[in-house]
Amino acid sequence: MQLLLSSSQTGKTAPHGFVETASLLGTSLEHSLLLQASERKYKRKGLNQVGMQYRSRSNNSSAAIMSNTDMNMRGKIIFYEDRNFQGRHYECMSDCADMSSYMSRCHSCRVESGCFMVYDRPNYMGNQYFFRRGEYADYMSMMGWRDCIRSCRMIPMYRGSYRMRIYERENFGGMMHECMDDCDNFMDRYRMSDCMSCHVMDGHWLMYEQPHYRGRMMYLRPGEYRSFRDMGYGGMRFMSMRRIMDSFY
Repeated sequence: MQLLLSSSQTGKTAPHGFVETASLLGTSLEHSLLLQASERKYKRKGLNQVGMQYRSRSNNSSAAIMSNTDMNMRGKIIFYEDRNFQGRHYECMSDCADMSSYMSRCHSCRVESGCFMVYDRPNYMGNQYFFRRGEYADYMSMMGWRDCIRSCRMIPMYRGSYRMRIYERENFGGMMHECMDDCDNFMDRYRMSDCMSCHVMDGHWLMYEQPHYRGRMMYLRPGEYRSFRDMGYGGMRFMSMRRIMDSFY
């Protein structure tokens, strides 16, 4: 690139040294423009590389977070034949309707993650008890059970709103109250002497036979429960209930 026209083009003779100086200036300017263009190119390339690296790290971080969340939500319980975690054992990470095909007896268990409901009869029937993370070296003595665990159900972690309607009579009859939090005494709060059916709209709950979350219990997940008596709880009067919160996990 040359900024000065030749004397043949202008009809004038350039002063001594002017052509050489202008040529050098033109060459320097051309070199500078090329250098700037090159710098812009490499800057764009560098930014793209940084962007790709950032997106890669973000994707990896998101995958790790999802993986950790998935692991936290996945429960695991280990059942042992004898007390104090002795004898053969069976590891369970989901619902199990009948444990007899895996072990003939179970006298201790360890919950490594998550929450579980255990039952003393197959198919999630009979007496039930809520287990959270921890060790249960002799749960039968602790709970006063005569029979050992025969089935279990994993309780999924839930984060959201809680809503349940409780009814005084079967088939959603009699007095009704809508609940969105724990209630340690139906009689004190709602003047209800009995609760015989309910409709769980949101969340997972535990209902207890006695006030202040004591006595035998029943696990309730979203659904309609038209008759506790037909479910095998005819001799029980439920008097308190609480939400199964994510802090239990």
